Amino acid sequence: MSGNKTVRNDGDVLAYLESVQNKRRREDSLVVLEMMEEITGEPPAMWGASIVGFGSYHYKYESGREGDMMITGFAPRKQALTLYVMGGHERHEALFAKLGKYRTGSSCLYINKLDDIDLDVLREIIAESVAYMREADHIAGD
Repeated sequence: MSGNKTVRNDGDVLAYLESVQNKRRREDSLVVLEMMEEITGEPPAMWGASIVGFGSYHYKYESGREGDMMITGFAPRKQALTLYVMGGHERHEALFAKLGKYRTGSSCLYINKLDDIDLDVLREIIAESVAYMREADHIAGD
């Protein structure tokens, strides 16, 4: 059984974000960094080589596979700023309707630039996702 490829490590979050080539993506990442740190009350940490994550939870599936994953996080990808909104998008439909220009996939929220969205709505989506994930009965297998 293979382990999780996305694991928390001791990488330097600020050095990583400063290395982002796209100026807008770098600046937007710093805004999201501050927002997620404030919402979670957790310090940022690198997860894998390119994801900035906050907090963690332990999961265990019936198959026996288990591991740790961040509660929320983001990655400044070339194509878009990718935010990890755990627990499913369908719970946030009303908020997504007010968010602005975005795309979704699985637990990912893709934003081209923060100017395209309402930051207060984004904050609410992240806060609701974090609260949901902190409820022990919503963590896989528990």
